[in-house]
Amino acid sequence: MTTLQEIVDGQVEAGRVPGAVALVADVGSGAVDVAVSGRRAIDGAPMTRDTVFRIASLTKPILAAATMALVDRGRFGLDDPVATWLPELAEPMVLRSIDAELDDVVPAVRPITVRHLLTFQGGHGFPSDFSVPWVQHVFAERLQGPPRPQEARPADEWVAAMGRLPLLHQPGEGWTYNAGSDLLGVLLARAEGAPLSDVFGDTVLGPLAMADTAFVADEESVTRMATQYRRDDTGALELLDPPEGQWASPPPFLSGAGGLVSTVDDWLAFARMLLASGTGPDGARVLDAESVRLMMTSHAEAEADSPFLQGHGWGFGGSVDRAATEPWNVPGRYGWTGGSGTAGYVIPSRGLVTIWMGQVEMAGPDDFSALAAFLSWAAGR
Repeated sequence: MTTLQEIVDGQVEAGRVPGAVALVADVGSGAVDVAVSGRRAIDGAPMTRDTVFRIASLTKPILAAATMALVDRGRFGLDDPVATWLPELAEPMVLRSIDAELDDVVPAVRPITVRHLLTFQGGHGFPSDFSVPWVQHVFAERLQGPPRPQEARPADEWVAAMGRLPLLHQPGEGWTYNAGSDLLGVLLARAEGAPLSDVFGDTVLGPLAMADTAFVADEESVTRMATQYRRDDTGALELLDPPEGQWASPPPFLSGAGGLVSTVDDWLAFARMLLASGTGPDGARVLDAESVRLMMTSHAEAEADSPFLQGHGWGFGGSVDRAATEPWNVPGRYGWTGGSGTAGYVIPSRGLVTIWMGQVEMAGPDDFSALAAFLSWAAGR
């Protein structure tokens, strides 16, 4: 049988990534299989298990957990209108159709709620068609896109700009990707009167001892950080972000959608908590069991041609597999991928955690070229 090490070595030897760290853990037996291969940068230092990666959208499940921790504490309810904390969204207008011009609108028929942001049903975000006027506007104004922390607007300015935009669909009546997490991150910070980094630390990162997970890579973390690449039009790797780049200093906006750096072992601690129904490593409760169940339950789905969900459902902060449409799908599997080249999933029916940390930006939401072999191998265990 092919080993995990052979899978990771194969991706490096094929030139899909300069290096990677992969992990599969069986929480029942306690067995943890880790494979490390390649280098942190082309012609750089060897990859190590404790390498720090930009995890992009693997931030989303952590944001969802922080949100549910505050729900558990009674700070707010899932069906509370977000306008209490995001007054910029108090009176939204809605496009008559997703492809309409931005001034072709009708009033919203209901308020946006916390639940809507968690399930990406609030009306802000990416539809399947990136050519529509709404998407072109947010790209032109740099309101959404791949994580570039130093290029972001300050949170209040960003929310104000998003609040001036119409919704792509009525709240609760569609599914559009990503922006709901950034809005939710601002909501958490305002609700707690503290930076989102402090909210994460108090609710999730601190209780789970996720010391390498942060919005800023400190001086020591930078020495362990992988260089980030993307592919140019010829398919060659080009530098996107060095270790001392975008994450080495505080950004103007802490992105709940994709702003964290982390390590494979930190994300393992988070995943173990999910499979333990909200219990941390010391037996202390991080989330109520019902909150974990809600996170890993499908609440929404996208259009059939969505490049994001590909026929599966969306829970809180991650997808939920409904059927084995690809070799790596397992019904009930929960987690997500990061556009920076990362993936993290839990398979509750098998008690498995599967994590991939790479450093080549995905070409699009359905680009699994560097992930397919690992995800398929892990699902077939």
